[in-house]
Amino acid sequence: MPIPITPTLRDVLASRTRPLAGMWVCSGSPVVAEICAGGGLDWLLIDMEHAPNGLESVLSQLQAVAAYPVSPVVRVPSADPVVIKQVLDLGARTILVPMISSAAEAEHVVAAAHYPPRGRRGVGSALARSARWNRIEGYLTDGASHVSVLVQIESADAVAAAAEIAAVEGIDGVFVGPSDLAASMGLIGQQTHPEVTAAVRSTFAKVIAAGKPVGVNAFDPVVAEEYLTAGASFVLVGADVAVLARASESLAVQFSAFPPINSTSPN
Repeated sequence: MPIPITPTLRDVLASRTRPLAGMWVCSGSPVVAEICAGGGLDWLLIDMEHAPNGLESVLSQLQAVAAYPVSPVVRVPSADPVVIKQVLDLGARTILVPMISSAAEAEHVVAAAHYPPRGRRGVGSALARSARWNRIEGYLTDGASHVSVLVQIESADAVAAAAEIAAVEGIDGVFVGPSDLAASMGLIGQQTHPEVTAAVRSTFAKVIAAGKPVGVNAFDPVVAEEYLTAGASFVLVGADVAVLARASESLAVQFSAFPPINSTSPN
């Protein structure tokens, strides 16, 4: 019986008719991940770099969102080949690797994500959800089709090397992180500073010229639209924790406006 599997983000991007909108899933909760998966967005980013996520919670979230027409991407905490292997074995079909600053680092990531002879990913498909415990026919021999690799550009050095990074065979897309990019430029906390947005657009141009899709993080809808106009193929427009934080603050403001209760007893 054929095993239903979610397409990689590479495949979704290749067949898209419009840019893809997604959101971060940072709570570590499979319930929240499932709520987000059913919201109608195109993709979700399950974050292991800055969120309280380990292998078990990532597995639970991948299982929770599997029933929905949304593409999950797992951001691993680093380019560590052991972590990349473990996350892929959990069944993540698209990974995002942060803090890539050179073509050599990108090549290292590609090698970690693929089986020999293309790479050096350890073989454990009989034991892993990735191949559904050897129920996906030809997983080992056709492993490259089951894995999509995105890398994150988020420093001034990475912007300078963007063309070379994007040109690496096996890199399926590049995602720009304006927050760390701003910090590397001495403009921490100023993601929309003109120099930062100019660097983001410069990266877009280099990646697109290399024939690869480019994405970006942009919670401000105006900035997101500007980046989409500049050529972004996929955008993160919010985060579960940020949505909850702002909504709870809004409720607090709304209901703190009521007049104080009169504690004087009526006669």
